[in-house]
Amino acid sequence: MKRLNNRVAIITGGADGLGKATANLFASEGATVIIWDMNEEKGAQTVNAIHTSGGKAFFFKVNTANYLEVQEATQNTIEKYGKIDILINNAGITRDASLKKMTPEHWQQVIDVNLTGVFNCAKCVSDNMVENGYGRIINASSVVALYGNFGQTNYVATKAGVIGMTKTMARELGRKGVTVNAVAPGFIATDMVKKMPEEVLKSMEAKVPIGRLGLPEEIALAYLFLASDDAAYINGTTLSVDGGITI
Repeated sequence: MKRLNNRVAIITGGADGLGKATANLFASEGATVIIWDMNEEKGAQTVNAIHTSGGKAFFFKVNTANYLEVQEATQNTIEKYGKIDILINNAGITRDASLKKMTPEHWQQVIDVNLTGVFNCAKCVSDNMVENGYGRIINASSVVALYGNFGQTNYVATKAGVIGMTKTMARELGRKGVTVNAVAPGFIATDMVKKMPEEVLKSMEAKVPIGRLGLPEEIALAYLFLASDDAAYINGTTLSVDGGITI
């Protein structure tokens, strides 16, 4: 029995990285996957790969930092697919710099996507979920939200903010059939991370108690669990998937 049969799932930032792994997994579990992303080329590649594997997936170019775009994409999704069951707020960016070197533009760009984008998507999508009496919202945080990280004042602020937003939305929406949770990934071996110098990768691995970087598919599995009926009584939690780095 596939865990997401007949579910419609929006995955922001689903064209690449953790979002792509999640889109592939959700489609294999029976969901109709709707990818919201800015990268049309990679979005099309991900959708085509899912179709080739027998899954259902569709791409919409959406800037989640733009409320009107999110609102329109939500309406289009409901018109085409009838409902929205799952929202994975996975889209995110980094603009790393020390506090001394970080510009107001660096700050605002990350706030706009990583924090305001989560608000925009949850705000627009949750209305349909409440109307249907069912929904799963899972927000992407990060382990750096729990202990900080040099050169990431903007990123850490957003990911810590996501945890607070998750708890508040869980209180507001839980009684209406909509659960809201967060996943906090640790060091994950995405294509971007694997391009780092070998000594940097070894240094990262040395910090993880189980001695390796996580796989994108392992984050996707955490998203899947929280999106499934197996997690029906989990609400307002942040699940750290980090190999024990926060111990």
